Amino acid sequence: MSHTEKLDLSSPDLVNQNIEKIAALFPNCVTETAEGKAIDFDLLKQELNHEVVEGAKERYRLEWPGKKEAIVTANLPTTKTLRPVPEDSMRKDGAPYKKGESFYTSPLGKTDGASDNLYIEGDNLEVLKILQESYLGKIKMIYIDPPYNTGKDFVYKDNFTQDSSEYKEETDQTDEYGNRLVANPETAGRYHSDWLSMMYPRLKLARNLLTDDGVIFMSIDDNEVHNLRKIADEIFGESNFVAEIIREAIRGGSQSKNIRVSHDYVLVYSKNISNISFTGYEKEGIVLNLEDENGKYAKGRELNKWGAGSRREDSPSMYFPIKGPEGVEVFPIRNDGSEGRWRLGKEKMNKRVADGDVIFEKRENGSFIVYEKIRDNTPKIKQFTSLFMKNYLNSKGTEEIKKLFNIERSYFDYVKPIELMYDLLLMSNPDDGDIVLDFFSGSSSTAQSVIEFNNDFDKTVKFIMAQLPEKTPEDSEAKKANFESIPEIAKARIKRLKSKLKNDKIDYGFKVFKVDSSNMQDVYYKPQDYNQGQLQAFADNIKPGRSSEDLLTQILLDWGLPLTLKTETLTIQGKEVFKIAENSLMACFANGVDEALAKELAQHQPLRVVFKDSGFKDDTAKENVKQLLKQLSPNTEMKVI
Repeated sequence: MSHTEKLDLSSPDLVNQNIEKIAALFPNCVTETAEGKAIDFDLLKQELNHEVVEGAKERYRLEWPGKKEAIVTANLPTTKTLRPVPEDSMRKDGAPYKKGESFYTSPLGKTDGASDNLYIEGDNLEVLKILQESYLGKIKMIYIDPPYNTGKDFVYKDNFTQDSSEYKEETDQTDEYGNRLVANPETAGRYHSDWLSMMYPRLKLARNLLTDDGVIFMSIDDNEVHNLRKIADEIFGESNFVAEIIREAIRGGSQSKNIRVSHDYVLVYSKNISNISFTGYEKEGIVLNLEDENGKYAKGRELNKWGAGSRREDSPSMYFPIKGPEGVEVFPIRNDGSEGRWRLGKEKMNKRVADGDVIFEKRENGSFIVYEKIRDNTPKIKQFTSLFMKNYLNSKGTEEIKKLFNIERSYFDYVKPIELMYDLLLMSNPDDGDIVLDFFSGSSSTAQSVIEFNNDFDKTVKFIMAQLPEKTPEDSEAKKANFESIPEIAKARIKRLKSKLKNDKIDYGFKVFKVDSSNMQDVYYKPQDYNQGQLQAFADNIKPGRSSEDLLTQILLDWGLPLTLKTETLTIQGKEVFKIAENSLMACFANGVDEALAKELAQHQPLRVVFKDSGFKDDTAKENVKQLLKQLSPNTEMKVI
């Protein structure tokens, strides 16, 4: 098997990517070491300075013990993956999956009812790394409510240079899932440093996921707000700072020694501040300066999606024709002439066309840019201010939990109210199909806010929740109600929203995944560590007990495809074949793959096809399959695992 045929199945190596980026700008600063390419930092410093650089200079920046290790932690790739958990998942209509049924293999062979939302259980650092390719530049809004570092909570202690036994000896602070939770009292010598080392790599990876017009909101209090601003300035750029919102969190204030503290903060940063446009509430109505047979209107935004996530392959279902001038079919074509996608779904787009609420403008290449017509110029009240009062108390969040679960005592002591995330959603103004991420998701207030936002505005915004599977404390109300972990409560919360909202058009569901080790044996990644005799003992690269759905998930992530693409399950030559997003990918993990299967697969003209390396009938069949695909479907890229 040639190297080019084999899927990598690990997260991106960000160090090598960064070296390549620097090499493109400063090729003279690239050198070689025994390990491969490296950067000559002395030369690079000189390239970035107008004066002769002689030695280290004082500079304005935040330093702490462990900062370099935190940067390394962010850049280290992971071979871990996500494994689907259909039995914990819900369809769009809120119905559970039956025992043994997968959201990749529904009884009808399709997953039209599968949710576009994700709920991921696991260490959020691993989650962020795993999502780096499939969701790179695709997240419109991030909200996080991390540990405030009060001296009484826990932080992650990330250490990838020691094996698990050494680490457990050092910390004695891993839970049943092996997560790296450690107490961080104020008396600790690295009180602020450990918290900063936890946050830095997570924010660094989170920035990669934001769209060009994306924004991140971070709740924090006085303990670390100053430090969070400094590392956010460094990661997102000081020029991309948007605001520091002050939120009234507690009515009356906490029992502080001198001044009763009643507020905390929401720090707001953008990926690129020149691309954001917070809606808030407009002070004046829009001027309706145009008119047609239906009345006055103004030219609105493009209905062709632009920027990150605007290609057809990013959302295949959003590429379809609408009826244009003189009955011509109009497709969403990008400015460079490539196939794009619409902002709105087929039903909404066709209704706008039928109602005469779109403007078609022809480009020089013959394609069209389509704009919406705005007819409502009702004045709004005002823009959001940096002072959030009255509706944003933690006590409201606690009451929401009690009401939803019909209980007298809440399962959580401190819960952010729905109004907070809801208004942050209003600010960031996500479009249909945009994604909201919360990787410290706790009770999933963010997920509920997204669903209620969709209900109120007839939107189809998606969410990704990530949460460590922390156990509920003994003698807690949650434990008494038989909730063993925080994710169990969060998933139950989302499931209850259908009975609250009673809107059949809303996606109430979610696909559940759990972080786990790779589906592949260690020999897959390090064949050089085994001699020929040992290699022969591995008839299969794949770990025992891993299902075809497990393998498909890891391949989607490795190939940078979202986990919510439409999936069909076909039976070809008696073998199970997954067909993803029409012809974007076909995968078969059965044994006995031969030429007959290849001929039928070629009829679908897939862009990519994947087999098990051990799945071919024999070595001759493997080579014949490869040649047949080249001949019958020349654009198909074949890979094996």
